[in-house]
Amino acid sequence: MNPTRRHLLLGGLGLGLAAAWPAWAQDAPVIAVASDLSFAIRELVDRFAADTGQQVQVTLGSTGNFARQIRAGAPFQMFMAADESFVLDLAAEGLTDGQGALYAEGRLSIVVPKGSVLKADGTLHDLGRALGDGRLNRFAIANPEHAPYGKRAQEALEHTGLWEAIKPSLVLGENVAQAAQFAVSGNADGGLIAHSLALAPDLGAGVQSALIPSEWHNPLLQRMVLLRDAGPVARAFYTYVQTAPARDILARYGFSLPGQG
Repeated sequence: MNPTRRHLLLGGLGLGLAAAWPAWAQDAPVIAVASDLSFAIRELVDRFAADTGQQVQVTLGSTGNFARQIRAGAPFQMFMAADESFVLDLAAEGLTDGQGALYAEGRLSIVVPKGSVLKADGTLHDLGRALGDGRLNRFAIANPEHAPYGKRAQEALEHTGLWEAIKPSLVLGENVAQAAQFAVSGNADGGLIAHSLALAPDLGAGVQSALIPSEWHNPLLQRMVLLRDAGPVARAFYTYVQTAPARDILARYGFSLPGQG
């Protein structure tokens, strides 16, 4: 049984979400980027341009949707996924230039807006109490069917025994950035989102968050890969993401390399 689906409009946060393929500029490669990187990628692209004089275009969305678009021939030159399994599947199908490289391990956080009936409680005890006493109205996660952070949110809720009880209250974002918007904009009482988004100053004043134990869900091993037709600028950006300046940016948004945090 799928969680209840509610259709809500996305506003604020300034997040570009890939619903269709835009008409790309001819002189800058397009990078498909998982939406948990919505804020970190801005700094990465700006720093890359400042350091190299080269530019890339970014489109943000859910990892699963991007994988489907790549199979359908979308004109991306590089893919930064939130779950490495999607990259490895594409590589096995011969659609990428090798298997790529791990660039980060993500974490999951609970986030609640100012004035919420919920507490930012990483144990999810208060969420369970809110389900029992009727305080909870709506709770946001990304769609588990194609968004890795949504799947990990489901796993965490299953770990705590809350999944079945919370399903009627779920608001599903198309990706984790949209789930974050729902969680902090008054469309929900809170949500489980990427820790990287919870750390972003743009999220809003008064928003509180807490990390969810990583052992409650499968790891969020994030892998990037070049597509077969990647040009020199995309290849330069792929290399740049693995440099110390880029890793410093990712670290500020709560990302670490697997085994390093």
